[in-house]
Amino acid sequence: MNVLLISGLGPEFPNTSLLKGSSFEALLGSTPPTGRGTPKALDLSTLYAPAAGGRIPLLRQRKEADRIRAVSSVRLQHAEQDDESAVAPHLTTFTVSAILEAAGIDHQHYPTEGIWNGGHPDPAGDFDVVLLSTTFIWDQATMAKAIGWVAERFPAAVLVLGGQYSNLKFHHILAAHPLVRFVVRGDAEVALPLLLEALRTGASPADIPNLVWRDGDTGRIRLAEVHYADLEAQPSPAPRGRYPVIPYESMRGCPFSCKYCSFPAASPKWRYKSAAKVAGDFARYRDEHGAQYVKALDSTFTVPPTRLRALLPMLAETGVEWEAYTRANSLKDRAVVESLEEAHCRALAIGFESMNDTTLGHMHKQVKASANRTAFQLLSESSIHHWISFIVGYPGETPELYADTRDFLVNEYAGHFALYVFMLNDETMPVWQDAERFGLQVFDAEGDADEWSHHGMDSATARRLQRETLRDVRWKNDRAIQRIWQHEFELPLLPDRSTAENTLVEKLVDRLGMASADFPDPVEVADRQAGLLSELATHGVTVATETVQTVRCTGT
Repeated sequence: MNVLLISGLGPEFPNTSLLKGSSFEALLGSTPPTGRGTPKALDLSTLYAPAAGGRIPLLRQRKEADRIRAVSSVRLQHAEQDDESAVAPHLTTFTVSAILEAAGIDHQHYPTEGIWNGGHPDPAGDFDVVLLSTTFIWDQATMAKAIGWVAERFPAAVLVLGGQYSNLKFHHILAAHPLVRFVVRGDAEVALPLLLEALRTGASPADIPNLVWRDGDTGRIRLAEVHYADLEAQPSPAPRGRYPVIPYESMRGCPFSCKYCSFPAASPKWRYKSAAKVAGDFARYRDEHGAQYVKALDSTFTVPPTRLRALLPMLAETGVEWEAYTRANSLKDRAVVESLEEAHCRALAIGFESMNDTTLGHMHKQVKASANRTAFQLLSESSIHHWISFIVGYPGETPELYADTRDFLVNEYAGHFALYVFMLNDETMPVWQDAERFGLQVFDAEGDADEWSHHGMDSATARRLQRETLRDVRWKNDRAIQRIWQHEFELPLLPDRSTAENTLVEKLVDRLGMASADFPDPVEVADRQAGLLSELATHGVTVATETVQTVRCTGT
């Protein structure tokens, strides 16, 4: 049996529409450059910086990572520069490939990026089964595009879906897309090998757990009972070969019930590995695969607190650096943060969502704004990099309530952040329980709920507040940087400079690239760009007037 696994990232990062009219939009190829003499004619690709005794482009797209590697990157500083494995494997690919290999099932892998952007040759050969991950698919149009891509190339293959989106939307997907035969719902460790064996032998799938399928005789959709994998007993997946950066999953499900999140609906039972197993996995990845850095991609790595207290001393012993998601109230005092630092934690991502207690209560976040502020202050005084996300427009939130979040971002916040407009992703979100309470209405119920209103505001108001806040933060706060265009480029921008200097340069580049989107007056845009270029010149960043020979950055 020939099996093709299609998995990877989604078609774009959230919020990329906010780059419209900016120099980043042109740089990333989504709009043609305008003529010379206009503000949008600023070509960011002409910015060059000193490195390793020569000059390199300041903005280096990630696809060039194997040629120009940032030598001061904590995660990759000891990696072989020509080794493509220096890029961390995708968690879904990592996990599903391990399941297939453990079951002795040969397969090929194709990245979903090839569906969205091209640039990857089509998979070679014929396939009996195509496994399509929907983990980074979030709307019907994207789902239809992926299924259409498979239908065009492998119309005779059995198409099997798995992942977050299909876990939640399997009824709609099976009804709308006849090509989809099966959906693996929840844990795939047991279901997927059994399904592939049944397809190979022609056996009935009726007794396979965690499966949704369309009955071949009646056309009815059938659901099997749900079984949960024992994460403690089951070996954690491991890559083939050596990878300096490895993704990790220490739990499934989530112990919390935030009303804007459908994550628990896809895996209702919260399960987690013991501290000893997690630390043992880190050490095994270090010893057997050369891992220097682990990306823990759990809903929140720092719970339960009993596990965290036992785990941190063990991770300190491994010497492996890591990053994770946490909740603000897990960071209660300096002692906790010091323990994280000693355990080699290098970065934490947190969803503050709001700085207003009323809005946080509507969300059932189970965190107060004071806990958010405490976590921010503690991390700001530590060596741990932080990335914080916020939401505007949650049902019940008024512009007056949102002002607390806006003021915090503009006047107090420092570091990387993201601000999202509230999204009604699917019908499993607990917020629907409050639809009558907040007067929640959706105006495209047959689509993906992009247009909505509630007693506090509507989606158009939320998008306006988002843009106004981001513009104010960009130009009034020297210490806060929105993460949006950075995903496409190598960081740090200046490989051989300090973190502090790189932060300054990144902020200048953010302003430089967004000036044409933020200000309508071409004269003001040109003046601001000229001033920013002068500031960048003090850091050795200049505009190339002729072709520059790029140099190679090598690790030390």
